[in-house]
Order: sequence, then C-alpha cells, then structure tokens
Amino acid sequence: MSEGLPEYYFRVRENGALVFRIDTSNRQRRIEMDQIAVVNIRNGEVKPHGGRELTAADQAEIEAWMEARRALLATRDIDDILRAVDHMNLTTQWAQSKATPEQLDQVTDALLLAMHDLRTVLVRKKADRLLKE
Repeated sequence: MSEGLPEYYFRVRENGALVFRIDTSNRQRRIEMDQIAVVNIRNGEVKPHGGRELTAADQAEIEAWMEARRALLATRDIDDILRAVDHMNLTTQWAQSKATPEQLDQVTDALLLAMHDLRTVLVRKKADRLLKE
C-alpha cells in the first residue's frame, strides 16, 4: 500500500457514507477503491455491499468513523447556531442603522414570525428542563 493512504475511504453523503477499502497492491500500482458497505449515520445501520461479509477490522473502522462523524456533526450544529446568533445581532444592527423603510417592509413580518416561533420553542423547552429539576 502506498504510504500515507488510509486503508478505508468514506464517501460522505446526506445520511451517512459509502465505505470503500483502498487497494494499491495491483501491478499498475493504481489506487482501487472497492465498495464494502453503506452506512446510515442516523440509525446506525451498516449494510455490507454486494453480498460480502465485513471483517472485524472493517466493523471496527466503520464504528470508529461513525462515532467521530457524529461528534463532528454535533460540533457543527452548535457552531451553526452560534453563527445564527451572530447573524441575528448583525440583522438587528442593520435594521437599526442601515435599513430603508422599504427593506424593513420586505422582511419585518417574516423575521417577526420566525423570532416568535423560535422564542415559543425556547421558552417551552426551558420550562420543561426547569420542571424536570
């Protein structure tokens, strides 16, 4: 195997990944990617591809990838929310200092409804958490 290449490659897709085993041990030293499984990150399902059986090493590598992927996606979710908070602050500053009356007419109802919906959900969730304590 070429130095530096991983043994497995995960082609990320919406709900998980396609899993490939990397092989360079052929005569032409070409990189061959042999699909071995399909992974669904949401429900944890691992389907072997093409009637093959996954080895213990395959399973361990897939499980490790799934755990790392879930952690990465969770981190990204929080980062996205914190970016939304920043964007809300920028929107507030825009509305206060730069927006024209026409621009405000264009966005006010949509923003107010979205903020009302968000506030309702956040207040309900916070109340649920406080009641559990």
